[in-house]
Amino acid sequence: MAVEKTPDPTADEAQLAEQQPLEEAKKSFWATLMPVVACGAGLFSDGYINNVIGSVVTILAIQYTDVWKTSNAKHYLGDIAFAGTVVGQLVFGYLSDKWSRMNSLLLSTVILLVFTALTAGSYYHGDAVGMFNMLTAWRFFVGIGIGGEYPAGSVGAAESTSELKSGTRNMWFILFTNTMIDWGFVVGAFVPYVVAAACHNTHLSTIWRVSLAIGAVFPAVLLVMRFFVGEPEEFQKHSLKHVRTPYLLVAKFYGLRLLTVSLIWFIYDFSAYSFGIYSSTILANIFDTSTAPLTTIFGWNTVINLFYIPGTMLGAPLSDRVGPRRALAGGVLLQAVVGFVMAGCYGRLARPEMVGAFTTVYGIFLSLGELGAGNNIGLLAAKTCATGVRGQYYGVAAAVGKIGAFVGTWVFPYIIAAGGDSETLSAQYPFWVSGSLCVLSAVLVLVGLPEVGQDTIALEDARFRAYLEANGFDTRQMGLGRGEEVEEGEKAEKTEEKVEAKAEGKTEGGE
Repeated sequence: MAVEKTPDPTADEAQLAEQQPLEEAKKSFWATLMPVVACGAGLFSDGYINNVIGSVVTILAIQYTDVWKTSNAKHYLGDIAFAGTVVGQLVFGYLSDKWSRMNSLLLSTVILLVFTALTAGSYYHGDAVGMFNMLTAWRFFVGIGIGGEYPAGSVGAAESTSELKSGTRNMWFILFTNTMIDWGFVVGAFVPYVVAAACHNTHLSTIWRVSLAIGAVFPAVLLVMRFFVGEPEEFQKHSLKHVRTPYLLVAKFYGLRLLTVSLIWFIYDFSAYSFGIYSSTILANIFDTSTAPLTTIFGWNTVINLFYIPGTMLGAPLSDRVGPRRALAGGVLLQAVVGFVMAGCYGRLARPEMVGAFTTVYGIFLSLGELGAGNNIGLLAAKTCATGVRGQYYGVAAAVGKIGAFVGTWVFPYIIAAGGDSETLSAQYPFWVSGSLCVLSAVLVLVGLPEVGQDTIALEDARFRAYLEANGFDTRQMGLGRGEEVEEGEKAEKTEEKVEAKAEGKTEGGE
């Protein structure tokens, strides 16, 4: 059998770069970037759809008043997508490994497109409560579509970055994954503002339905783009699509690392809920939220969401310069410091005359969150395991993160309530907790996760193959096409070796 042409797992990254196929250099920059865009940019829909629902709930509360207050949908509409997202992350994590990266991505895009459109058209025989229930049901399925974007899209984007210029790969991954989520949040706040302005703060049903319907435009555009993108090269080479996955060996090799990534993601999403309490404080210091027109509420909501952008945009190249491990740890430590300062000085900052200073510090706090965990936790999840199980590994970690967000929405009200009648203590406690969890995240990432460089994916694939082979697993079928036998693969390798030998003037005798 011919010697397999897998990068030496002990090679440094300079040596590995020399092993890259020459034909990759012939591709234009846009040709190599387009698969990253097509795979990762779907997370824009995650940010948009999750943020726009806040504006929708605001409108429904105004439009239906007492009917809305007494409905069960009031308690579940905003959170039901979390449950769907967890289901989508787990299901599509498996499908992206055992079926197809791109087919899984196309399926999740169709689900997202169809059910986002259905949310905009929610109706039940003219009954408001029935309409609330239909809207909630459709939101669950929208969550499944969003969940599929995480393992299918993000791992495809990570694998596609291997063809980009070394020294920029982490940046491009971040710009078309987490940065897309953050821009989705901004646009998800801005679109209701524009629609409300166009409707002169009237025609409430039109405002929330149009705002939801616009969310279907983005997956529709991506659906067209994704039809022209093939499977990532790493997946073609190293997938376990046609061989039984050795889950026991995988658990022994990656179990502790997956637990660490999942805990960090859980903590990040769990804590993120507490960040929102300050946005309501800022708004309350600027205007009366109970009587202000929708355009005022939505306009300031857009401004607050813009705080995420500097952190994710400036932090993207930082992850290439210092590595995502250090960028994450440094970002959350700085965020902890700012969070502790905000909590300690809350009594002086949370006054109308201090709204400018308060807003500035709050913006720095949000930006540091994106520079650290926001940018890098998905990157670490995508690049700290081998291609054959990357979708499931990423899907589990992302699902644990979403569970953390859901738990946070239920736990933090109790933390706030612990402050009793003191408004200051009620606002301080969540940030003491969040700051402490940021420090814990930094410790976990520094102790439990490896360095991630430019060629980590290729090196990790080689390391995983060597481990499987050392434990008696036949790796020769990894990455082979449907119906292709191992013997046929060996013949192809021998033929390739003969061609190479002849080209070098080293024709083997007797063959």
